[in-house]
Amino acid sequence: MTRDETDSRIRALIEPFNKKGARVDDATSFAGDLEFDSLTVMDFVAAIEDEFDIIISMNQQAEIENYGQLVDAVCKLQG
Repeated sequence: MTRDETDSRIRALIEPFNKKGARVDDATSFAGDLEFDSLTVMDFVAAIEDEFDIIISMNQQAEIENYGQLVDAVCKLQG
């Protein structure tokens, strides 16, 4: 799967979590721009793991601060 295909699928998943309707690009931060709290992050990560049949470890989650890093991480985890 290409990065663009992964990006499209994640964009569809993020929509219900984007309560502010913030514009999402590679630099969009989860904490700052989207104002995700820890529970929202857990729910969003679970949705991504289910969609892509992957596991994102707690260490990996701690390193992902913005949308672009998430897309890259999911691409890498898919192989």
